[in-house]
This record gives sequence, structure tokens and C-alpha cells, in this order.
Amino acid sequence: MKLYDFDGLFDEKLKDYMAKRAGKYGESEWEDIIPALYGKFGDTPLKSIGKTPREYYAEMSGGELIKILRAHLKQGVPVSGFLREAVERGCGKKLLSPLLCGTAAERDFALEMIGADAEIAPEYLKMLVSCDDGEFRDRCAELLGECADAVADDAVNYYEKGIYPRHMLEILSKVNRKSDGVFNILLKAFRTETEDLPAYAGYLATYGDERALKYLLERIDDDGITFPEFQELKYAIESLGGEYTGERDFSDDPYYRVIYPNG
Repeated sequence: MKLYDFDGLFDEKLKDYMAKRAGKYGESEWEDIIPALYGKFGDTPLKSIGKTPREYYAEMSGGELIKILRAHLKQGVPVSGFLREAVERGCGKKLLSPLLCGTAAERDFALEMIGADAEIAPEYLKMLVSCDDGEFRDRCAELLGECADAVADDAVNYYEKGIYPRHMLEILSKVNRKSDGVFNILLKAFRTETEDLPAYAGYLATYGDERALKYLLERIDDDGITFPEFQELKYAIESLGGEYTGERDFSDDPYYRVIYPNG
């Protein structure tokens, strides 16, 4: 099955097109023109294949699309927007999910195409705890946050075992089905955290349980907090419907002096 770099072919044509119209359009105008040209290119027959780029993929089955997609990713041939369109239209989760166990490139593509999905969420969570790629773990956690209820119990179990606790807290903070168990985990983490207070206050703010106000208000009065910590605590308090009216002086705080050098 022949692989075509349709984006490369388009770039060549675009270069000539723009050269012939140099100075005619401004940058913002080109931003509107180029996508329209790309769409038109997708419906233009190419002599080399006797079909339009869209027609080339439209004739393929879902299995054939996955096969050619894998070949593109393996050989480093750019995946054009036309192939992406065809995959999105012709390949459901059943065909895409095996890519999650493939190469890094296949895995990343599958994540992008499937997105947040409650049905696939347990698989994402398993991948998160078994992957050595930090960026990939972060991406999984981000997607899981959009369907956190589907993996809440497993996330609690992983957290209690000390497996990527920060990622588990991030996921649990976005659970919609509230429970004392999840709230107490987030609260305990906040009350015992000494290294990254803003993040843990943020988890409570995201979770949205007003019972956290009492503890946030207690912590914000701590003389040992820094200006950035104060700001995040104040935001968390306000996001939960509370208000902090105390007077604090951070003029000696190095973070405050960076933000407000003349303050």
C-alpha cells in the first residue's frame, strides 16, 4: 500500500501560490486563505494517483485505514488531515483502541483521536500507572479528569497504594459523584502537604465541597505561607463561595517582590 505525503504536496503548491501573490495579502488574511486552499486541495484530482486525496482514503475499509496509518507513523510519513478525517469517520474505538498498546506514536495518535471516553477510561488508567513517559502520564490524567467517575474507585486504590498519588489526586478532584471517601483523601493530602500547597488547595477548589472552607481559612492565616500560596488559598476559598478578609503583609516575601518590585 503506497504512502503519500499529501501535506508535503500541498506545501509545494502553496509555496508557488504564495510566491505568485507576494505582498497581496497580509498575515491574518493568509490565515483564512490557507485552510480554504487545503480543503480545495483535498478535493482536487492528482495526476500521480488519478484521485483526490479524500477519494484515495474514502475507498478504504476501517482495517485498511488503520494499517496505512500505522505505516505512516512507523515510517515517519506525515499523517495528513485527509487521513485523519478518514480515520475519524471510518474507525471507531474498537479499531483505534489497539493502538494504545502500540508504539509511542500510535499511542499518542489514539489518545488524540479517542479523547476523553468513559468506556476507555479504565484502559487509560492502566496505561498511566504502567508508563515511564511522564508527559504521557500527564496526558492520560488530563483525559481521565473529564470522565473521572468511571475510574474513581480504582484511582482511590492506586492512591492508597502510593502509586502516582499526584495523578490520582488530580483525577479524584474532578469526580462528579461526591463522596466522603474522596473528600477525605483530598482534605488529608491538603492538610499534610508541605511541598506544593497551591496544587493541593487547587484540588479542593476543583472538587467543590464547601466543607473544605474551614480548613482553607485556617491555613491561609498561617504566618509561614508564601505569597503564591496565599494567592492560591484565597482563590480556593473564593471558588467555594467563601471570603478571606484578613490583612497580610508580604512585602518581605521574595516572590512578592518579584511580582511587585515597587510595591
